[in-house]
Amino acid sequence: MRTGGRARWYGLAMLSLGVAMIVVDLSIISVSIPTIIKDLGIDYTTVEWVNSIYALVFAALLVTFGRLGDLVGRRRVYISGLVVFAGASVLAAFAPSGGALIAARILQGVGGAAISPTTLSIVSAEFQGRDRGVAFGIYGSVIGGVAALGPAVGGWLTTNATWRWAFGINPIVAAIAILGTLHWVRESRDDHAERRFDVLGAVLTAVAFGGIVFGLIEGSKYGWWTPAAAFDLGPIHWPPDAPLSIVAVGFIVAVSSLLLFTVRELLRERRGDTSGLFRFGMLRHRGYAFGSLTVMVLSMGEYGLLFFLPLFLQGMRGYSAFETGLFLVAVSVGSFIAGPSAGALALKVGAKVVVASGMVLEAVGMLWISQILSPDVSGWAFVMPLAIYGAGTGLAVAQLTNVALSDVPLSESGAAAGGTGVLRQIGTAMGLAILGTVLAVGLGTGTHDRLATDLAASGLPTAAQQQLATSVADTVQASYGQALPQILADPRVPTTVRPVIESAVSSAFAGAAQTAAFAAATFMLLGLAFSLFVPGRRRSADVAANAAPVPAEH
Repeated sequence: MRTGGRARWYGLAMLSLGVAMIVVDLSIISVSIPTIIKDLGIDYTTVEWVNSIYALVFAALLVTFGRLGDLVGRRRVYISGLVVFAGASVLAAFAPSGGALIAARILQGVGGAAISPTTLSIVSAEFQGRDRGVAFGIYGSVIGGVAALGPAVGGWLTTNATWRWAFGINPIVAAIAILGTLHWVRESRDDHAERRFDVLGAVLTAVAFGGIVFGLIEGSKYGWWTPAAAFDLGPIHWPPDAPLSIVAVGFIVAVSSLLLFTVRELLRERRGDTSGLFRFGMLRHRGYAFGSLTVMVLSMGEYGLLFFLPLFLQGMRGYSAFETGLFLVAVSVGSFIAGPSAGALALKVGAKVVVASGMVLEAVGMLWISQILSPDVSGWAFVMPLAIYGAGTGLAVAQLTNVALSDVPLSESGAAAGGTGVLRQIGTAMGLAILGTVLAVGLGTGTHDRLATDLAASGLPTAAQQQLATSVADTVQASYGQALPQILADPRVPTTVRPVIESAVSSAFAGAAQTAAFAAATFMLLGLAFSLFVPGRRRSADVAANAAPVPAEH
């Protein structure tokens, strides 16, 4: 096995390849949803779980696998995650039903949770000084850029082959990453930690973060406090007449588990026990505390773009999945150009300035998008603001990761990376929940209001107008507008009013998407405010710590 020198950079490529695979899987399904629904004969509720369950399991296990890597070997856990993810991808590619696809996505979440924190801690261990900033810049640009490549790849495969290949390519990518990692990445672990794994802590964090992410994603659907709909998933059935919604119960259990975990870990730290899953003492590092908080808030706005823009371009403007993906490639181009230069810029002007500049660019791109959204806008109009947004992502994400881990001891890097990853996932879930609600409610309300006015001249009886307006509004709200073709093809809908319905839904979607884009930009500006508390200069102690020799391979 080769290590040091150029081998480190080859190893970084293998780590970036693995993390790119799991990041793409967060977005690759977005453009394939209509085809999956038709092919498997499932409803929107089931396909929502295809997306949600992956994020839920992923977030629930990040801290656990981050600490496990510190104890048994980060490279070992990373490779194990690649194997699990590749195997789960094969199951997803051949899934005969919605239930089988959901089960495969659960396993993918397990593999992804093993991959994400270990890649961060390996990069932190392998690179020091000037190279460290460059390495994290490349790593960050991968995260920001490939998220937008997901819809492009998924769209091309869905249009020209089948959505199943969106999962089928993962084993090939994983095999390359495994072979390269074995050759170029050395093993590292925390040699000073007690060889005991905190099983109870792992259970408590899984319940806590899983419950929080579940509630944030499903709260608007199943009710935040009282049930809004029946919940059915496998053997679990929650009736609509229960005193509390399953989301409220989930939040109560999650918060209780998180509080118990926090108290338990703090008491262990006070006794000098180093076997805990997460060391809250790391929060004394200002860069880690505020860097992680900024990551969470920024994530609330970042992934919202990849949620509502593909829906708008396909459902309202009639672009194919592949065409939609091509427009979103502009994000990747901007990110891949800006990301690798972030480290060098940070050395010249400071990481704080680079992070702030990136967030400003993200907010500018998102505000630009909010202003041009209209029922007849061309997809090409989004290319420039998407590129600006992508450049901001490349700058901000790269240096936030670097800053958050820069003053954390190497022995705790796995747990620290896992903690930051959990906050990123919670931020993503919160953003999708908030922006999804804004989009759905705005779409439903806007459609109903427009139809209530536009149908007045249709000649239909007043009662029929109200019934049609309510029915169409409820349907497009539940499907985020993707059911519009089915509505227009319904023989019960008079031919004379179909253009009226199409115009009303398109206008309502554009208005709702504008509001969602503005809300996303607000999250980015809020992240900018938090980033101002991140240390703005490189302290000599930090530089010395980062320049410490890396332990030999074990």
